[in-house]
Amino acid sequence: MNRRLLVLSVLVLGLAGFALAAWFATRAGPVAETAAVPSAQAEALLRPHALILGPEDAPVTIVEFFDPACEACRAFYPVVKDIMAEHGDAVRVAIRYTPFHGEASEEAIRVLEAARMQGVYEPVLEAVLREQPRWASHGAPEAGLILDIAAEAGLDAEAARTQMLAPDVVAILNQDRADVEAVGIRGTPTFFVNNRPVEPFGEAELRSLVAEEVAAAGS
Repeated sequence: MNRRLLVLSVLVLGLAGFALAAWFATRAGPVAETAAVPSAQAEALLRPHALILGPEDAPVTIVEFFDPACEACRAFYPVVKDIMAEHGDAVRVAIRYTPFHGEASEEAIRVLEAARMQGVYEPVLEAVLREQPRWASHGAPEAGLILDIAAEAGLDAEAARTQMLAPDVVAILNQDRADVEAVGIRGTPTFFVNNRPVEPFGEAELRSLVAEEVAAAGS
C-alpha cells in the first residue's frame, strides 16, 4: 500500500513539474527592449505637417505609419483610440501616410486632407474606416464613392474636389512617401513610441511600450 502511494506521489509531482515547465515555455514574455531610431531617421518620423490626434504637448507621441485602405490599420484604430483614452493628456498620435494600396489609398488620403482643411478630420476618418470594405475593395469601387461617404460625415464634397488637388496636399504625399523610404517602412500599420519601434509588433507590445513611456514621463 505504501509503495503504491509512493508511486502515485511521484507521478503527481512529475505531472506538476511538467505542467509548470510547459507554462514557463509558453507564457508571454516581456516586451523586448527597443532603442530609439538613429537621429538621422528620427527627423523623418515626425514632420511639422503630420496630423496630430490628441494634445499637442503630450509627452508621449505614437507615430503611426497609416494607410486608410489597409485592413489592419482599420482594425487597430479602436485600439489606438482606447490607448489614448486610457492615458488621457499624456499621449498623442501623429499620422504619417503610407499609400501602399495605390490609387485607392491616395484618393482616401486626399479626402482626409480636405477634411482636415474643413475641420472635420476625425468624423471623416472614422467614416472612411468604417466603410473601408466598400470603397477599398480590390475590384473597381464606384467612382466618387469615398467622397459620398465623407460627405455623410460632414465633408463639403464640392469644396473638397478642389482642396484634394492643393499643392500642400501634394507636398504632404510626396514628403510622406520619402520618409516611408527613409525609415524603411514595409507594412502598415507600423508604430513608433517616442522614436522607439514597437518590436515585435502587436497590440500587447504597443500598449506595453506606451505605458512604459508614460510612466517614464511622469517620473
